[in-house]
Amino acid sequence: MFEIEVTILDLLIKGFIVGIVVSAPLGPVGVLCIQRTLNKGRWYGFITGLGASLSDIAYALLTGYGMSFIFDFINANLFYLQLLGSIMLLGFGFYTFRSNPVQSIRPISTNKGSYFHNFITAFAVTLSNPLIIFLFIGLFARFAFVLPGMPVYEEVIGYLAILLGALSWWFGITFFVSKVRTRFNLRGIWLINRIIGGVVIVVSLLGFIFTLLGASFY
Repeated sequence: MFEIEVTILDLLIKGFIVGIVVSAPLGPVGVLCIQRTLNKGRWYGFITGLGASLSDIAYALLTGYGMSFIFDFINANLFYLQLLGSIMLLGFGFYTFRSNPVQSIRPISTNKGSYFHNFITAFAVTLSNPLIIFLFIGLFARFAFVLPGMPVYEEVIGYLAILLGALSWWFGITFFVSKVRTRFNLRGIWLINRIIGGVVIVVSLLGFIFTLLGASFY
């Protein structure tokens, strides 16, 4: 049986990474965020990311509290669950690397609309994809994010760290796109997705190897 001591710093780092990994792949909502940044302005893009982030947190809570009912199983099989989590992340990385987010591009209205409208549409688009739960399961297993006996305040800190990671990604990507908007094109979207997929593949492989060796990677 594995026993893992979790500190506040561990939760902050792990949650932050989870938030970035969940947000980074440029699926429909990622492309929508970039489109709105280019056509409406940076803050419209960021509000789009905010809507997606809050939807992600809803799925993270469902995943975390669902896994809380099998705490004993998780604690007794953490080694195998971390291997499984690495494999799931590897598959996700390959899928991201091979996918073409440009196909998600749709004509966008010239009417900017309100911030609330941009927020709620992004929230709805992300919420309509429940498959994200499987990504959270892989991440939570890989990072041992849900552990038996974790105090409520630590859980809150962990989920806030996920939100912070997600918002940091959307803040960064909208800032980058707004700065290079005159030179940003469809190939740029494709290249970003390739880089993200490659990073996830490398990290998942390292996690798999370190778990087999019984060493701590993250």
